[in-house]
Amino acid sequence: MIQVMGGKYHHGDLRAELVRVSLDLIAEQGLSGFSVAQVAKRAQVSPGAPYRHFATREALLAEVARNIVCQLTDRVATAIAAHDDPADALAAAAGAYTRYLIERRAGLNVIYADGLQGPDYAELHEAARGLTDQFLMLSLTVAPDPPTGLELLEQLFTQAHGYGTFHLDGIFVKQGYSVDQVVAKSTEAARIAIAGRTLG
Repeated sequence: MIQVMGGKYHHGDLRAELVRVSLDLIAEQGLSGFSVAQVAKRAQVSPGAPYRHFATREALLAEVARNIVCQLTDRVATAIAAHDDPADALAAAAGAYTRYLIERRAGLNVIYADGLQGPDYAELHEAARGLTDQFLMLSLTVAPDPPTGLELLEQLFTQAHGYGTFHLDGIFVKQGYSVDQVVAKSTEAARIAIAGRTLG
């Protein structure tokens, strides 16, 4: 497929290119910087070209979010696989989430963005369940009962996202923390939360 804008041509799979550009845009500017117009400009296509592949802004964002889920799921799975102990694996999964959020400015904030609810985005919801299930199964394994496991799951996602957001907002940067230090802090906080829910 070839799209034209200002004498420049875009060759290949434009749909995939739009998703790639969207991911990069969010990584640089966050979700607030995402717009179809900006994506089209960066992809060097006409403003209307993305709508030939995605009917709405939300349809494009849903595909971007699905890609984020897949990438996050892989990151988390790799972190989990490196540990035999469920508690260690769960803490490492939280750290992996924090690192991805810092690197890509994307996590649950994009996956559950406004406008992406409802049956039109069932594929995204299914993928998100796969990500959540990795944390849930481990949380239920280490917790003494299901309600505690669910509380632990919520706490771990909140902490992991919070550590990443503090770094992205410059709070940890002002303290001189590197990304590795922030990830280590997130992982340790997860260990403390896990111990509190399993020993309390």
